[in-house]
Amino acid sequence: MIEGSLPRLEFWCELQCPDCRTALHDVRALRARYGDALAIELRHFPLEKHKYAYPAAEAAEEAFAQGLGWPFVEALLERVEDLDARGTEVLLEVARAVGVDAEEVDTALVDGRHMLTVDADQAEGRAIGVTGTPTYVIAGRRLDGGKSQDGLLERVVAAVEDARAS
Repeated sequence: MIEGSLPRLEFWCELQCPDCRTALHDVRALRARYGDALAIELRHFPLEKHKYAYPAAEAAEEAFAQGLGWPFVEALLERVEDLDARGTEVLLEVARAVGVDAEEVDTALVDGRHMLTVDADQAEGRAIGVTGTPTYVIAGRRLDGGKSQDGLLERVVAAVEDARAS
């Protein structure tokens, strides 16, 4: 890494997770602070306790394929309870609302074209010790926010700054 440059930040997220919706505020704060200098990558870690988390991850991947991944993710996280209550119908509504081709999302959910990506993220997450969401990984350092998000933004900023300095 070039001195002073920023590493990539992995945001391990579950799109049916209320804590990830709260963490979205931190992601926005990091974008406001660092702009495009900090690449934030969404990584999927759907939890078994949430019935629609896996299809939500697949739908998000389709939205990223269409160039509207982050708008989709942000809009979907704002509707966690709605997703819990109404399922995949909400995925299509959110897709339409942000300009994603909802028919293509529906097709992607049926044909499973993004399953390997979601499965690979989940496997990698387990391998590096992700157990819950949200979790951040920066410069090999894992910061768990699933149990408590108190001070999490400050810890992420400190990790970014430490990585920048080294």
